[in-house]
Amino acid sequence: MKAPTTSSATPLHTAGPVPSPPAADGAELALEAAVLGHPDGAAAAGPLDLRVAPGEVLAVVGPSGCGKTTLLRTLAGLLPPRAGRVVQDGAPVLRPGADRALVFQHDALLPWRTVRANVELPFAVRGVDRAGRRGSAEEWLGRVGLAGHAAKWPHQLSGGQRQRVQLARALAGRPRAVLMDEPFGALDAHTRTGMQDLLVDILRGTGATVVFVTHDVDEAVHLGDRIALLPSGTLLDVPRPRDRAARDAPATRALRHRVLDSL
Repeated sequence: MKAPTTSSATPLHTAGPVPSPPAADGAELALEAAVLGHPDGAAAAGPLDLRVAPGEVLAVVGPSGCGKTTLLRTLAGLLPPRAGRVVQDGAPVLRPGADRALVFQHDALLPWRTVRANVELPFAVRGVDRAGRRGSAEEWLGRVGLAGHAAKWPHQLSGGQRQRVQLARALAGRPRAVLMDEPFGALDAHTRTGMQDLLVDILRGTGATVVFVTHDVDEAVHLGDRIALLPSGTLLDVPRPRDRAARDAPATRALRHRVLDSL
């Protein structure tokens, strides 16, 4: 069941500047003649040859059942390719790694942990002391506009607020790659637009490589540096600069039509 589509009244940005963490080097992710799918099922896509450059935002679009989520699980190391290779910085991806973070459509917050404790989780796993992980969690909650919500429980937040907590938790550990599976798909249109803009703002300076799966063509055009069309693996460049006002520019219109035709 989808998360509630309640809009959040909390502003997406804090009143004052919040210091950014040092930039991480983004990971290079690549599929080499990779066939995607579960070992005991039919192939979902492939063979695919695809390279995601360090620091790039690659939006992935395709019809239901074409292998978008399977692609993310394969890049995460949760699902081996049926054939071919998946590599990070030239080394085979054989298992999950702390430098690759997954963000889901459903927030996946731990209901028995407060908002702050959820964001602290990656630091706790790495053995960071209590004061250090609390300070980092508070900083990231400030970055996503939830500085006053640290002591709340996940069920006390709206759908948009919970997604902001999930985003803070994913990025707080400074992963080199972030794999996002329709993270804003269950949100109402207003909250979704705000989350897209927030993601763009937060990603500036992190250096992280992002693979972002979406069904929303406008979201793909706004967020992606390039768009990958599944199941073919076709790659399309996105006109820049990133600006919602450019939606009706000829190049952007042509791109949208090409993506829509692929669906």
